[in-house]
Amino acid sequence: MHMHADDKWSVTVDSVYVELAVEMFAMLADPTRVRIILALQETELSVGELAEIVAKSPAAVSQHLAKLRLARMVATRQEGKRVFYRLANEHARQLVTDAIFQAEHAVEAEPRHHRQSSPAAVTKLRNQPAP
Repeated sequence: MHMHADDKWSVTVDSVYVELAVEMFAMLADPTRVRIILALQETELSVGELAEIVAKSPAAVSQHLAKLRLARMVATRQEGKRVFYRLANEHARQLVTDAIFQAEHAVEAEPRHHRQSSPAAVTKLRNQPAP
């Protein structure tokens, strides 16, 4: 099992980051932003590509990306006039994935992610649309 460098640290109720964590949850309290994070989990994409994937206008996606960028959840890379977005770190993807898995627990006796045991199968499952 791969351990991330952050795995060795524990977080306590008196953490100075609790309020900021609440702001992160608020940032993700929008289906379009969650879909953007999921779309970016494997690759970087342009606004136009993201707009097509999440079925929203490029202007709407740009507004969501600006908020995610301010929250340092996404980062950019410019290539000529095109701007590509990617996840700034692994935490946004993990947070969204864990929320999706928790949602599965809320509605299924045996969540989809429990039916797959290998890490590769779980990764494949993460990339599949919900039934």
